[in-house]
Amino acid sequence: MIDAARSLGARLNTSPILLLTLAMLYWGGNTIAGRLAIGEVSPMVIVFLRWIIVAGLLAVMMRRQLVSEWDLARPHLPGMVAMALFGFVGFNILFYVAAHSTSAINLGIIQGSMPALVLLGTVLVFRARVKALQVAGILVTMAGVALVAAQGDFANLARLQINPGDGIMLVASLFYAGYTLALRNRPKLSGMVFFTLLSIISALASVPAVVYEIAAGTAIWPGLEGWLIVLFIALFPSFLAQIHFMRGVELIGPGRAGVFINLVPIFSAILAVLLLGEPFQWHHAVALVLVLGGIWLSERKAEAALS
Repeated sequence: MIDAARSLGARLNTSPILLLTLAMLYWGGNTIAGRLAIGEVSPMVIVFLRWIIVAGLLAVMMRRQLVSEWDLARPHLPGMVAMALFGFVGFNILFYVAAHSTSAINLGIIQGSMPALVLLGTVLVFRARVKALQVAGILVTMAGVALVAAQGDFANLARLQINPGDGIMLVASLFYAGYTLALRNRPKLSGMVFFTLLSIISALASVPAVVYEIAAGTAIWPGLEGWLIVLFIALFPSFLAQIHFMRGVELIGPGRAGVFINLVPIFSAILAVLLLGEPFQWHHAVALVLVLGGIWLSERKAEAALS
């Protein structure tokens, strides 16, 4: 049994397709967990507990590497604090707040807009040159997100009748896109040490948020079901998904690995229908086609793009 487990682990560690597909499945599952958490554990408490658990696991696993790379990491701590605040703490707080007022399907579809947001950010921040097809891809993806936010009726946009949860999720996606852009100039640390430090910073940074929630009287501490949800979020979307994704990037590079993010809205929609019984409406199908089609256009090779 032990030998079989080791063999399976070795195969998994050398299969980028399986690693990345599992990572996207876990991230898709996070949308389900966010909805299941309603009434079981409050948003700030989830974020606090998930990063305490992840930081504790990683600190134990990576303690020797942390010591050996500390001098290299220390000058970059201010930038890492900002990355943790936006990418790990801010994104997740907004994600779980949004889950209280929108569906898991919507969460997944809007989250699927991140690659297009990152591409837009490279243009605005780094003055990167893009082709016409990439611009078209951004516009098509944003049309899909707008369709979801408008609940299938663009007239709602004109009347500013947008589901608050969808708007919050879009802001969360902007936060994570900013974090992704910052990765371009991240410290030259090993991937696991970098992730460990961000997790520790995130655990510390989430303390004021949970203190605020306690002071406001809205904190909900988990019971048995709540703890199962928190443990799933900590171990799968937070811990294993990040490790799988980093390993997948090592094996096939960030460009090819990034394409797999397209699977997140698909997994989110499938899981929401199967596990939560959420209705899959016509505008969800159209939005999925627009978001995935827009990302496909954005990632077309330069040779295929219009000048």
